[in-house]
Amino acid sequence: MNPNKIHRFIFYCPDRFEPIMASPLMSLVHDDDRYQKSFQLFLERSSEHQCMKDFIHNKLPHILASIGDGKSHLNVIEVGSGAGDIDLEMLSELHKKHPEVTIDNEVVEPSSQQLHHYQVLVSQKPELNYTKFTWNKMTASEFEENWKQKKMTKKADFVHMIQMLYYVKDLGATISFFQSLLDKNGKLIITLVSDKGGWGKLCQKYRNQLCSTGISYCVTTRDIRCFLDSKGVSYQSFDLPSHMDITECFTEGDEKGELLLDFLTEVLDFSKTASPELKAGVLELLRHPDCSSRSEDRVVFIYNLEAIVIDEPT
Repeated sequence: MNPNKIHRFIFYCPDRFEPIMASPLMSLVHDDDRYQKSFQLFLERSSEHQCMKDFIHNKLPHILASIGDGKSHLNVIEVGSGAGDIDLEMLSELHKKHPEVTIDNEVVEPSSQQLHHYQVLVSQKPELNYTKFTWNKMTASEFEENWKQKKMTKKADFVHMIQMLYYVKDLGATISFFQSLLDKNGKLIITLVSDKGGWGKLCQKYRNQLCSTGISYCVTTRDIRCFLDSKGVSYQSFDLPSHMDITECFTEGDEKGELLLDFLTEVLDFSKTASPELKAGVLELLRHPDCSSRSEDRVVFIYNLEAIVIDEPT
């Protein structure tokens, strides 16, 4: 994708119909090595994986109980799987709920590095012999295009999209496509940053500046809810409170702070490429009491994830 190409992205909430134009800022995903470094640092500093695991072990089993409709084989699609840690936790819960079934698992992940980590992880777990993995090194859009070209008729019992809808140009079309793949009693779970909390405020205030890189977009679950409401699609919603230590972000030139700022803004080398006004404004918002708390000499960014559960089309 040409990072200099102008993209216009319309959000589904009525008060967000302002077109977003391209800017000199580049998306962090243009540099996979830096993205992986910033992502690993984010995982070290954030409680996000723990809040996801709490949801998986405490809420997900009930959601998964009704899928399959008594079938002996289940089809799963994991979109934006990353290194697979969270995905395998979800597979484990699915297996616990349906211990007699076999599973066909389509893994969709564009990063070679992350996909390799996932494959290594699977190779170390012989207990996953009930699952056949199909590895798709591609984006969600490429997967959709490939699926349609092959005129696939296979249906899915469980689809999950964890923290990946920031990278699609047409949010509604992507959701509708994956929902259309659901079989009877199938479930689609979307996990994304909520409009409540610090990240939501960052997206709301600086959407036009940060979401014009041509690849990533400041999408929150509010945009998803607005789309689903506009289509009359029913859903369940679960809040997942999380936090992250961002103290180094406020030390000029700190390597870890710059990596965290890249991840927070989804902008490559944000500290070096953002205008002084944009950088100062983002830092001011990040340290604001509405977005962060202070614990001794640490600054802790408070944000929410939200899991949205959608049934098969009616």
